[in-house]
Amino acid sequence: MIDKRVLNSDEAVRDIPDNAVLMLGGFGLCGIPENCISALLRKGIKGLTCISNNAGVDDFGIGLLLKTRQVRKMISSYVGENAEFERQLLSGELEVELIPQGTLAERVRAGGAGIPAFFTPAGVGTEVAEGKETRVFEGKTYLMENWLKADFAIVKAWKGDAAGNLVYKGTARNFNPMMATAGNMTIAEVEELVEVGELDPNEIHTPGIYVHRIFQGANYEKRIEQKTIIEN
Repeated sequence: MIDKRVLNSDEAVRDIPDNAVLMLGGFGLCGIPENCISALLRKGIKGLTCISNNAGVDDFGIGLLLKTRQVRKMISSYVGENAEFERQLLSGELEVELIPQGTLAERVRAGGAGIPAFFTPAGVGTEVAEGKETRVFEGKTYLMENWLKADFAIVKAWKGDAAGNLVYKGTARNFNPMMATAGNMTIAEVEELVEVGELDPNEIHTPGIYVHRIFQGANYEKRIEQKTIIEN
């Protein structure tokens, strides 16, 4: 068994260079790799292309990397909670590719599965279709979408073991598992790191074969993007 544990987030991201393509897991502010994002801030690398469902908020998640101008391009689905993202987009400072959420998920899954392209009806007749091949199947028009892959996939799980097997909790399963399969190198941070054999094989969501580095994170904020309460 190969022990894939590294000491901390700084060691995990040590060789990510400028201009790298990164996948960053999570859904909204749930299940995002907070420790690795902080390490990327400290490292100060520039020109990143970030593939993520969300662009974080102004002072958390990928929003922190946008604030320091470390991101050159965002490939995402939902960006409505980030004022700095909006400012950079409108000023032309940031290149943006907005993708329907289901298409984004499938493009990442295709990258991990080795499927170069697929056809989907999502986006036909909109700006999403500009410059893309279309084809008609059974009288309906579909767009051809290409796979998405990354130099580094950075994911966050609830539990993991020294061999890189991962278990996610709740909404963190939306993008993390498929992104873990689509990076040339996959880095996982977990809330609890255990020895091999402690995880129930039937509960493992990402097999360790996809993971290259793993560490136990710390000080997770676990923010709520929109908190709504009812007063009695």
